[in-house]
Amino acid sequence: MGTRRLHYVLSTHWDREWYQTFQDYRYRLVHLLDRVFEGLASGELAGPFTTDGQAIILEDYLEVRPERREEVCQLAREGKLVIGPWYVMPDEFLVSGEALIRNLRLGRQVARSFGAEPSNAGFVCDIFGHTSQLPQILAGFGIRGAFIWRGCNVTEKRQLLWRGADGTVLPAYRFGRRGYCSYAFSVRHAFTPGRLFDPEEADQDLFTYIQEELAATDTDAVLLFDGGDHQEWDRDVYNVLKRRIALPYEEGMEIVHSSLDAYLEEMLAQVERLQTQVEGELREPGREPLPFDSQWLIPGVLSSRVWIKQANAACQALLCHWAEPMASLAACALGREYPQGFLNVAWRWLLQNHPHDSICGCSIDAVHEDMTFRFAQCQRIGERLTTEATRQLAAYVAGDVGPCELRVVVFNPLPYPWEGTTELTLGIPPDWNTFNEFFGYEPKPAFRIYDEEGREIPYQRLAQANRRSRFRTYRVRFPEHYTTNDVRVSLPLSLPPMGYATLTVREGEPGLPTRHPEAPGLATSERSMANENLEVTIEENGSLTITDKRTGQTYTRLLTFEDCADIGDGWYHGVAVNDQVLTSTACRAEVALVHNGPLLTTFRVRTAMPVPKRFLFDSMARSEERTDLILDSLVSLRPGTDRVEIETTVHNTAEDHRLRVLFPTGAQADTYLADAAFDVVERPIALRPDRHLYRELEVETRPQQTWTAVYDLTRGLAVISTGLMESAVRDLPERPIALTLLRATRRTVMTDGEPGGQLLGKWTFRYWIAPLMGAPDRVRLGRLGQEIACGWRDVQFLARDVAYYREGAEGCLPARASFLQMTGEALLSSLRQVDGGLEVRLYNPTLAPSAVTLILGELAQGANAYTAIQAVNLESAPLGPAEPLTGGRYTLEVGPKKIVTLRLLKG
Repeated sequence: MGTRRLHYVLSTHWDREWYQTFQDYRYRLVHLLDRVFEGLASGELAGPFTTDGQAIILEDYLEVRPERREEVCQLAREGKLVIGPWYVMPDEFLVSGEALIRNLRLGRQVARSFGAEPSNAGFVCDIFGHTSQLPQILAGFGIRGAFIWRGCNVTEKRQLLWRGADGTVLPAYRFGRRGYCSYAFSVRHAFTPGRLFDPEEADQDLFTYIQEELAATDTDAVLLFDGGDHQEWDRDVYNVLKRRIALPYEEGMEIVHSSLDAYLEEMLAQVERLQTQVEGELREPGREPLPFDSQWLIPGVLSSRVWIKQANAACQALLCHWAEPMASLAACALGREYPQGFLNVAWRWLLQNHPHDSICGCSIDAVHEDMTFRFAQCQRIGERLTTEATRQLAAYVAGDVGPCELRVVVFNPLPYPWEGTTELTLGIPPDWNTFNEFFGYEPKPAFRIYDEEGREIPYQRLAQANRRSRFRTYRVRFPEHYTTNDVRVSLPLSLPPMGYATLTVREGEPGLPTRHPEAPGLATSERSMANENLEVTIEENGSLTITDKRTGQTYTRLLTFEDCADIGDGWYHGVAVNDQVLTSTACRAEVALVHNGPLLTTFRVRTAMPVPKRFLFDSMARSEERTDLILDSLVSLRPGTDRVEIETTVHNTAEDHRLRVLFPTGAQADTYLADAAFDVVERPIALRPDRHLYRELEVETRPQQTWTAVYDLTRGLAVISTGLMESAVRDLPERPIALTLLRATRRTVMTDGEPGGQLLGKWTFRYWIAPLMGAPDRVRLGRLGQEIACGWRDVQFLARDVAYYREGAEGCLPARASFLQMTGEALLSSLRQVDGGLEVRLYNPTLAPSAVTLILGELAQGANAYTAIQAVNLESAPLGPAEPLTGGRYTLEVGPKKIVTLRLLKG
């Protein structure tokens, strides 16, 4: 070996909120950074100081100390502050792959705003496991190494190679026995607050720590990382280090105050020395006993405070599949301003909820109450941008709206055509004609619906609510209040890819009914229904029996609920020794037929499940007092589909418990599939045979983004959901899929317990059951996951609304139009305007390469059409020259598990 350089890196691991609120932590942060800047200015601290791999802490600081911005910029320019690459330090499994990219983009942008280049060290020191595509994501930004800890049991070596799902290999540093706190533990003794400082002991502790790191490091570059939780720099211990820096350490060795980037640069020069390799997602539970290693995976965060996960999934879908694409459509087709500023604000609000202790739901109640506000700001901005873009497009559809007509424009945000039945709530003017059945018991608004070609569309009337309040706003007038008679209908629609279709609703004739055939409906009895592919029977206990007509396979006891004790917290599902696991198997269910028609049939299944009221921590057993969990499920079937749609509302009156819903598959399988960030992961069903030897209990629950599937050659099931991030395939003969609905817990960190985690009240969950005929189509299941998250949206205009939005101009858009279609084995992650071009990000979740074609539709053509296309990296930097876009089409091959970003350019 040559000269061994020991890189001392000073940082702090800054949880923005956790056992204290953001404002409490910020108070500490401001004083921490004040002292860092004072030390850098006086020369007492050599620098640089690393901002924990995230840029937001400087934004938080400068909001309180705006007068120090130029000082911060100067330190950044001089390399005394190392900023980024993240905006916030996120969890990798509870946010989407696209959100991880936006997080890195914003972090790097903030770093550059201070006049410095962002760090290229992929710092993820305290994340609860690592997703399989993180190497590819980091590499897409030019980040050449990762710094990891949890989820990886490589303890004997500090340096390793991490091979991602697509084959990207990234050198990685795995923190030592105490993780990123090893220096704070071994040298600073930060875990023993009452310990008195002794310079000789500190010097000896530093020497011992260095020897341990030297022995565990394969390259000449050695990392001494000083960045424990919320730790300020320790002047006394730092002065001991400075003396060692000033003096020759040992022959062939030197200590330097350095950065992660400098360390990484030296490690990369000797990367051939790294022999240890790990692959894919890193989710190993902690194995070694203390004090040999202390990494904990902490898997229970997947299901704690489920409302956080649901709100986050909704905001991600809103921004990525509605606000950004629809604003892009309006900008391209109508020349409207792209609302980048509003989108930036919305993304900032959302990303500020992605720090791992926030999104994981493992903080104190006050922290998660603050998250509600942030989600609401993101959601309100996204909704307004989506509404404005779709209204502009709907108004400029050519043609007039008659005096007794309602224009309804239905939008599809996804880049493939869609056909099926869906529901619309039509706001019928209250002065339109009505009709009555029999002797006039209930007036019904009379109307007919027509497509773009003037063909009448049959519909099924589902519900109505009259005289609903609405209002219009005007630029130079006060708001106008009006009412509508809202009628919910189900109807068949055909929607073009990433585009819209226009319907016309016309008032019915006076005194004449506007009905369509309601028979035969899909109900086959008072508790069963069927379509071309599936037969569904509701059993006496509320569970479902589904027969797949295509294969003849039958699945029983689906929609069985399971309830057990949970004595844990936001981090862990706590398993009680004195527990009894209850199921709804012997419960009685009420069954009601809510809708029965040819377009939609829905049963309501209401199950009262008696469970213990709470857990008694004095006796460590569940209470003998019972309370009824009311499990109210709407079970729906549509014509021609191969899935059953379920919406379950849980009236939670119990504490200290976990509720799951079970789907026995009957598949003969040893592995199963689940989607992840830009990936589909195959996992073993059985737990490790030596798991009883591990320090941290391995659990059967695992992360998903939207779906889990288990199958054999002849049968299987996929369960698709939104905002439910935890599932399992149980190692039982019937291989049941278990989908976690909620965990109710009382423990919160550093408190005597708080009520917020108990989730008392009403909670609603949506999920679909799709029988399989063998190996599933990964892309199709991904599309179903996007469909359940996004749905379809509509805009409804009377003539006056069209005139207001057109502002005297003529309609110029066709009644039916597409912006972009994507064919091939790929899923769309993002479509938006970037630097004057249209940026499209897609990925191939399959194991084989796929030819993917982008086809520009009518809304992207014309005088101002896109004429060229160029591959770019995840930061929008070109990867090669632009190619002509011939005939509005472009085909490329996308490798297995690859993420591809393309920019469309105008001539």
